[in-house]
Parts: sequence; C-alpha cells; structure tokens
Amino acid sequence: MPLSAAHIPASPKLNEHVNAAHESAETLALMARRRSTKIAHMSEPAPTGADLEALIHLAARVPDHGKLGPWRFVIIEGEARARAGVALARAVDPANEARAEQARGLFLRAPACVMVVYAPKESAKAPEWEQMLSSGAACFALLMGAHAMGYAGCWLTEWPAFDANARAALGLSDAERIAGFVYLGSARESALERERADAGARISRF
Repeated sequence: MPLSAAHIPASPKLNEHVNAAHESAETLALMARRRSTKIAHMSEPAPTGADLEALIHLAARVPDHGKLGPWRFVIIEGEARARAGVALARAVDPANEARAEQARGLFLRAPACVMVVYAPKESAKAPEWEQMLSSGAACFALLMGAHAMGYAGCWLTEWPAFDANARAALGLSDAERIAGFVYLGSARESALERERADAGARISRF
C-alpha cells in the first residue's frame, strides 16, 4: 500500500535550522535500486489530491540559485488527460490521422502525469543554464519522491517537448519549455534491471 502525504514531515519554517545531512539507509537503498517503470506497465492507482501536491512540494526543494523557482508543475490526471490529448491532436497536421490519434492517447497511457515546465526568469545572478539544471532536478526529485511513496514513475520528454505548436497547445508561453513529463501510477509487474553506463569509467580526479 503506497504511503500518503501524512508520512511526509512538515517543511521547516523560514530560518529554522535544518539537518540536511541525515543518515538514511532507506534513501541509499532506494537510489541504488532506482528504476523507471515503462508506461505500458502502469495501472491505477496513482498519487492524487493532497498526496500528489505533497510530492510536488518536495520536488520544489531542489537547488535553485537566486530563489527564482524557474519551473512550474501542470497536473494532468482524470478527464484532463483526454482534454490534453485533444489539444495536442489539434496541433498536429490534420491530414496525418495516425499522428493525431497518437496525440489524443498520449496522456491516457498512465493514470496521471505531471508536466514539469521550465519557466526561465530574468536574472543577473542565475544564468539560464543553472535554471535549466534546476528544472531537470525538479523532474528527478518528483520521480524519486513518487518511488519513495510507493508509486511507479517514468520521466520522459517525447515529441511535444520539441514542437512549438504542441507546447502552445499545452499552455506554455514562447519562453517556456517542457523539462519533462513525469508519468505516475502503480507497476503491474516488476521492472527488470537494464544495462547502464559505466560510472566507474567516467570518474577522474583533477
């Protein structure tokens, strides 16, 4: 049974002392076994309501130089999944019915999706690159939080992230980009470990 928002401690108050370095074998184990679940293997339930909003609040605690919050979160769940798909279908070539049909079903593949939007801010302190990294970190923090709560998750970008018409159809401004779609649900079957890049071969010392 997945955990709920009630299991998440309250966030510290402004200027309260925070013990950020906190030993947690469970966290290390979760990271050591981190694995996305294929959307095709997802089913109900997904986190909803207060549980999903609590996960988003956790995701917003990522490094954020300048305290800009260069991201926003759009929840796509329930009937909104079909509405978002219809909006995407209108953004594609109307003569390409196969593409339109694929667009209509994009968000119906999983019980819920959070679109993480990279929303850059004007700043002399925080370069755009740092803001982009913060947005990517928000995607990963949301994914890890969902795993820790007991849900399956998968972070994808997919074609709407690279299509200006699709981004507009989903409500993004010209300056915004899609950092990722974080699909959420429950795993119908265990994910198998996949081949991974050799981290050891990518370590050096200056």
